[in-house]
Amino acid sequence: MWGMSETPPESPDFDAMARDIAEVPAVEVIVTVAVNLMSAAAVKLGLTEEGDTHKDLDEARKLVHALAGLLDASTTEISSFHAAPLRDGLKSLQLAFREASLVPDEPGKGPGEKYTGPVYG
Repeated sequence: MWGMSETPPESPDFDAMARDIAEVPAVEVIVTVAVNLMSAAAVKLGLTEEGDTHKDLDEARKLVHALAGLLDASTTEISSFHAAPLRDGLKSLQLAFREASLVPDEPGKGPGEKYTGPVYG
């Protein structure tokens, strides 16, 4: 921690960040967030090269559920060109979650199934 006489560590330039984000189309922001959620969920499901090192099904459930909610809410906002691969990725994550669970959720009760309906292999 820094004292009163010291200057704070360099802080982000929020004005520059706001200008940069203002130039990004909404579809690109939505897709980027979705891909980040997918990547984080894959890590928490143990689907990366590190395997089970970072596996945490509780965390994975939250991420998959958030991804499903985002995709459900943005369906009419992004084209099928963007939506189709994201939905495929979501379904793969949902199936991987079901496979990784020691006690699988009932159909329709798995992560994100509130938005997608039951997912079957």
